[in-house]
Amino acid sequence: MYRQIIFSIRRLSLFILLISCALCAYAGDSIMVSAADLQALVQRVERLEQQSAAQNNDSAKSQQMVTDEAKPQKVRTRGRFVIGGYGEVTAKHCFYSNNYLRYGQNPQRFAGDHYGEFDLPHVVVYMGYDFGKGWSVGTEIEFEHGGTESAIEIEEEEGGEYESEIERGGEVALEQFWLQKAFNRYAIIRAGMQVIPVGGLNAHHESTEYFGVYRNEGDFTIIPSTWHEVALTFMGSTPNGWHYQAMFLPGLDSDRFNRKNWIKPGAGSPYEFKLANVFAGAARVDYTGVKGLRLSLSGYCGNSFRNTLSKSNVELDASAYKDVKGTVSIGAFDFAYNDFGVIVRGSFTYGHLSDAAAITQYNIAMRKGSVSSKQWVASDALAAGIEAGYDFFSLNRKLQEKTQKFYLFARYDYYDSMFRYDGQPTDMYPWCGRHRAAVGINYFPIKQIGVKAEFSYGILKQGIRADGTRGKLYNDEPQIAIGIVYAGFYQTGD
Repeated sequence: MYRQIIFSIRRLSLFILLISCALCAYAGDSIMVSAADLQALVQRVERLEQQSAAQNNDSAKSQQMVTDEAKPQKVRTRGRFVIGGYGEVTAKHCFYSNNYLRYGQNPQRFAGDHYGEFDLPHVVVYMGYDFGKGWSVGTEIEFEHGGTESAIEIEEEEGGEYESEIERGGEVALEQFWLQKAFNRYAIIRAGMQVIPVGGLNAHHESTEYFGVYRNEGDFTIIPSTWHEVALTFMGSTPNGWHYQAMFLPGLDSDRFNRKNWIKPGAGSPYEFKLANVFAGAARVDYTGVKGLRLSLSGYCGNSFRNTLSKSNVELDASAYKDVKGTVSIGAFDFAYNDFGVIVRGSFTYGHLSDAAAITQYNIAMRKGSVSSKQWVASDALAAGIEAGYDFFSLNRKLQEKTQKFYLFARYDYYDSMFRYDGQPTDMYPWCGRHRAAVGINYFPIKQIGVKAEFSYGILKQGIRADGTRGKLYNDEPQIAIGIVYAGFYQTGD
C-alpha cells in the first residue's frame, strides 16, 4: 500500500513538472527553468521511490514475523504411549483351619487351627498406544500369586533323569488386548480381550479402589473377577455425566459351575480357545453428573448349556435335556461417594441360573477326567457389601496440601453362592453363605501408593444340626492382614 502511494506521488510530480515547462514556454522569458533543475527533480523522485521500496520490504518482513508468531503452534497436550499397572504385596494370619475337610461332618475337630500366608495376589502391567485419528490399542498382562516358575531340569541325584520342576505356583494371563476406534465421545467401538464391567468389583478392581487388603469377597466369590472375555463393545459418554457400554461376547460354560463359586469358573477355558456355541450380552451405565458421586447399573444375560467339548454319561438328546439352556442372568447396582474426606462404596449383585437342577444332574454324570467339578450348582446367588472410611488427614491443612491421606474404615459383606436351589431356599451347604465384618486403616503417602491393615471376622450361615434344630455348624473365621498396594498410569511422548 505504501509503495502504491509513492508511485502515485511520482507520477503527479512529473505531471506538474511537464505543465510547468509548458507554461514557461508559453510565457516566454518571464519564467526561466533550466534543464539542470529538471534533472535534479527527476533524481529526487527516484530516490524517494528507492527509500519507499526499502521501507516496504522491512514492513513486509515485520508483518510476516508477527503472523508466524500468531499462528497456533502444534503442542502435544498428552503422550501417545501409556504405561502403568497395579498390584498388591500382602500377608495374613488366619485364626482358623485351611483343611479342605473343615466344612465336613465334624468341623469342631479343626477348632484352634491357624495358618499364615505371604502373597502377591495380583501384579498387572498395562501398556497402550494412541495411533491418532481415533485409533488406539491397549494391553494388560496379569501375574497372579507371583506367576509360574517351572522348568525341565537334570536331576544328578537320580541318575541324570530329566524332570519337570514346579518351583512356584501361580498364573500368568493376558487380561486385556483390544483395538479401539473413537469416532467421537458418543460413539466408540472396541474389539478384543477386555474386562466385562458387571458388578462394582470388575469395573473398579484396581488395588486403590477398595479399602480391604484383598478384593471384596462377595463379588469375588460368585462371579468372575477380573472377568475378561474376547468381546465386541460399543460405548460412549455424554457431557452431562452419563457413560454407557454394550457388549457382545461368548457365553459361559455350565460344565464348570460349582457350589462354592457359582458360575465363576465358567468364564475361563481349559482349551487354547474360548468356545462360542452360545452367546451372551453385557451392559453397564454410570452416572457421574453430581460432584463426588457415581451411580452404576450393570447386567449380563446368556445361555451356558452345551458350551463345551465334554460330554456327560447321560444321553444329550434325552427328553430331560432337550430344552435345557442354562440361561445366566445377573443384575448389579454399585455406587461410590468421595467428598469432604469421606468415601462410601457399596454394591449389590444378584444372579439366576435357569435349569440348575438339570445342569447339576448332567455335571455329576460327567465322565472321569472331564473339566467338570461334578458338583451341585445353585439357581440363585447373591452378594452385597458396603464400606465407609474417613480421611483424618483432611482435618490437617498441611497434610492435606501434601496430598497424604489416612483413612479409618469399616466394611460389611454378605454373600451366598447356594442361596437357592431350583428356585427354592435350601439348607444344603450352609458354609457357602456367610457374613463378614472388617475394620482397618489405609495410609496413602502419595496418590498411587497405599499401606493397608485390617482385621476381619467371618461368621458362616447357620444350618440344620444332627438333632434337627437350626444353629451354628462351623467355626468362625477371624483374620488379620496387611498389604502394600499401588496403582498408576502414566503418559509419555511418542
